[in-house]
Formats: sequence, structure tokens, C-alpha cells
Amino acid sequence: MPRYAQLVMGPAGSGKSTYCSTMVQHCEALGRAVQVVNLDPAAELFSYPVMADIRELIEVDDVMEDESLRFGPNGGLVFCMEYFASNFNWLEESLGHVEDDYILFDCPGQIELYTHLPVMKQLVEQLQQWEFRVCGVFLVDSQFMVESFKFISGILAALSAMISLEIPQINIMTKMDLLSKKAKKEIEKYLDPDMYSMIEDSTDILKSKMFKKLTKSICGLIDDYGMVRFLPFDRSDEESINIVLQHIDCTIQYGEDLEFKEPKECEEDKSALLDEYFQDHVDE
Repeated sequence: MPRYAQLVMGPAGSGKSTYCSTMVQHCEALGRAVQVVNLDPAAELFSYPVMADIRELIEVDDVMEDESLRFGPNGGLVFCMEYFASNFNWLEESLGHVEDDYILFDCPGQIELYTHLPVMKQLVEQLQQWEFRVCGVFLVDSQFMVESFKFISGILAALSAMISLEIPQINIMTKMDLLSKKAKKEIEKYLDPDMYSMIEDSTDILKSKMFKKLTKSICGLIDDYGMVRFLPFDRSDEESINIVLQHIDCTIQYGEDLEFKEPKECEEDKSALLDEYFQDHVDE
């Protein structure tokens, strides 16, 4: 039987650990068993129980204190992750092999792990060998995404992870509960964006003709191929959490007793749920 995994990614401060904690509590309420593995060797505190913690294998502080290595924070983290990649047997032993496993991997936030280093790609390939169906979950802070040029930057970060890992990916705007009703209404257009309108919004910001042309090309590529879309995540709202979980479940075909759905059906379900969410939380 298959096993299931969410690779929870995103920049530092995007809410990865909070997402994991919220999802665990939500699944417990549904009677579903979900486990979390911490893969951040620099983590300090998190509010969820872990079935495995990379800090049992290696920690950034220990690497930085090693006088023979002399790494800073970023170099120390890269060293830790490369050491982890050469010791996947530790992870295999920690995970065991329970049928119908559903595991959230709380990943580090350094973007270089998803752009030009092979570590996370190697992890995905290893998980797939262990019969995991893996879905990438890329988080961005909704408070960061309310301006068009910042939104485009967030899209490129999500796109980098998609291209590097080559797995299904759900992109999520977190911290929706911290936005005002006016901001929620404003951000709705960024969930399923018209990228060509983004170009017009950025006209006054970008003074250089060269960068305007580059921005237009990037927006056209994203819009023409429908490569990146976002789901809202409001940790205070069960409906919002359920929308995200249902879409991820649909992507990895979770549950042997569930009816198989084609990707197009998943998209239709997502659109209906999003319409209902914003009707309830923005228009009231």
C-alpha cells in the first residue's frame, strides 16, 4: 500500500511549523493519524510532537562550533543537509514502515536548498523509493504578497521549487487570519491571478524599460502556462484548513477507499470551495 508525504517548504517566517501544528490538530479532530518529521537542523521550538527530528542526527550549532569547519549559519545548514542526504538510513529507521503512513516533513527555509542544491531532490527520490506519494506544499506569507512586484517574487520562489523537485505542488498563502477584511478582499485577486494585470500594476514601480520587458516576459510565461496558483490558509478557520487538506489529498490520491479523481476534477472542486470560503469571509 502507498504511503503519503507532504514536503512543507517556504521562506523563513512563512509559517511552516505553524502549518504543521495546525494540520496535525485538524487531522486529529477528523480521526486521521498524521505524523511530523522536523528536517530543520536549526529549529529551536515547535508546537507539535515529532516522530523524528534531524537534530538527533546533526545540529547547525554543533557544526558552527566545530573549529575545523568554521561555517556560518547558512554554510552550517548546507553542511547539515548534505550530511543528512548521506545518511538517509537514519530517516528510514526513524520512519519504520507502517502502511497508509501520512507524514508532514517540516523543511528548512533556505531557498538555495530548492534552487541549486540537490539535497531536497535526493530526499524526494528516496521517499518515492520507499513508496511515498509526495506532494510539495510551498508556503508564502499573505502579508508579503499584497503588492504586485512582491507577489511576482513569491511566484518565482514557488516556481523554483516546482522545477527543482518535479513533484505535484500546492502553493499556499498563510496567515490569512492576520489580514483585515479589506486586505482579504484585495488579496483574492492574487489567488488566481491575471498576470497581465500585474504588469500594469507594476508600471509605476519599474522605471527601467529593460526590467519592464523582463517582468512582462515572466508574467506572460506564468499566465500562459497556468503554472502557479495559491490557496488561502487561515489557521483559525476549519473550512479554510479543510480546503487545503482536501486539495492535497486529491493531488496524492490519499485513501484507498476514495474515488479516483482526475486533476481537472480536483481543480473544479478547488474553485467551488474557494468561492464558498470568500463568500463567507469577505462579503459578510
